[in-house]
Amino acid sequence: MKLRVYEIFYSLQGETSRVGLPTVFVRLTGCPMRCVYCDTAYAFSGGRNMALETILAQVASYGVRYVTVTGGEPLAQKECLALLQKLCDAGYEVSLETGGAIDTSGVDARVAVILDIKTPGSGEVEKNLWDNLQHLKPKDEVKFVLCGRGDYDWAKQVLTERAITSKCSVLFSPVYHQVNPTELAEWVLHDKLPVRMQVQLHKILWGEVPGR
Repeated sequence: MKLRVYEIFYSLQGETSRVGLPTVFVRLTGCPMRCVYCDTAYAFSGGRNMALETILAQVASYGVRYVTVTGGEPLAQKECLALLQKLCDAGYEVSLETGGAIDTSGVDARVAVILDIKTPGSGEVEKNLWDNLQHLKPKDEVKFVLCGRGDYDWAKQVLTERAITSKCSVLFSPVYHQVNPTELAEWVLHDKLPVRMQVQLHKILWGEVPGR
């Protein structure tokens, strides 16, 4: 069994509640979406085919506890589910970053799913698979990447209508160099939203550099 892997690298987790933790990232190739703010378009194609055993061996070589499987859209490759299971079996703390357009019901329950909900500003809002909200666990996190005030107001409405904060933690993230993080922080504080406002730590440290 093989997957198309764009890169495997070691860095600090730049987002989610695991921000700052030394983490191995397995970035799979390919994505069915084309969000206007995408910062990993280089992973739409390329990479190399790797056997699960080879991936696991490379992950193990870094000697750290946390592993994030990302993309692209990792669930676009059906073999991703087997990779997630094997990583959990090996004792890692595993998270999955998914764009929210593909069914997550088959993901190993031990995995923390970081589920994007695409906003109108992303250009891909119609691809949200809302049924994925039914599969959320307390350890999972829902992320809204916000392109402006319109996206923020839309996300507030979704939070209320779909009671997302009762299911798991919610992340509000400003599009890098498009939305002023301070302004987003003020919006969240004014509205007293029960969300975690985040910035991308890896971009603060290293900029938009692949493999970081």
